[in-house]
Amino acid sequence: MADSDAERYTVPGLERGLRLLQEFSRGEASLSAPELARRLGVPRSTVFRLLVTLESMGFVERTNDGRAYRLGLAVLRLGFEYLASLDLVELGRPLLEALRDETSFSAGLVVRDGRDAVYLHRAPSRSPFASSVAVGTRLPAHATVLGLVLLSDLSLAALRTLYPEPRLEALSAHTPADSAALFEAAQRVRARGWVLSEGYFESNICTIAAPVRGRDGKVAAAIGLTVPGTSVPADRQADLVAKVCGAAAQLSALLDFRAEPADDGNVVALRRA
Repeated sequence: MADSDAERYTVPGLERGLRLLQEFSRGEASLSAPELARRLGVPRSTVFRLLVTLESMGFVERTNDGRAYRLGLAVLRLGFEYLASLDLVELGRPLLEALRDETSFSAGLVVRDGRDAVYLHRAPSRSPFASSVAVGTRLPAHATVLGLVLLSDLSLAALRTLYPEPRLEALSAHTPADSAALFEAAQRVRARGWVLSEGYFESNICTIAAPVRGRDGKVAAAIGLTVPGTSVPADRQADLVAKVCGAAAQLSALLDFRAEPADDGNVVALRRA
């Protein structure tokens, strides 16, 4: 739809309501009506009507003191319905569970939402040391191995558009300094088709990841295996990499991707300094 058509058919009230919901986040779970009015740049009376409407439908609720609002259960239900509607989740669930059972490590399915890597599904390890990452968790794509997999299809120009700042936020000693360095790191992952990291984002977590591709050949998601500790046992690396790549290939095939002949089996390791 052309921009002119979009403006013609846009419903301002609905747009404001959705923008209001987007203001809430994990870091700002509750917001007052005056604060929401300031952020949206609309009169308080308009925000009040929006909040009353959303509250009646269960999308927001008042905090205990009645002075602010937070997201309601209807948002959660809508989120679960969205996840349940995705072929990725439905098709990937048994593959992740099998990967978890075969390796005894937590397996996750992640997609990119702008600059974030978002967990769509997890098959948590049954170990008491399992990661606390949950469905919906967002990680910075530029600073994580899963993010490098998800960004590996983007050109340098596309990455510079996505990350226009001259210096990227450094979240570990291994975070690429800028979009050019990020492009180089992502292309190394792309060239191999998978990656094994040790302490890349968190010093006590190792990750093995591979891309899931759709019918168009583009990266649709990433499957990652989380290995607790500072290193992956050398005698298990090849087997774990093969299992992750196998799960990613199976899910890609279910999405109607037709793979080209595989590269050799050398491990690409992004190791902790």
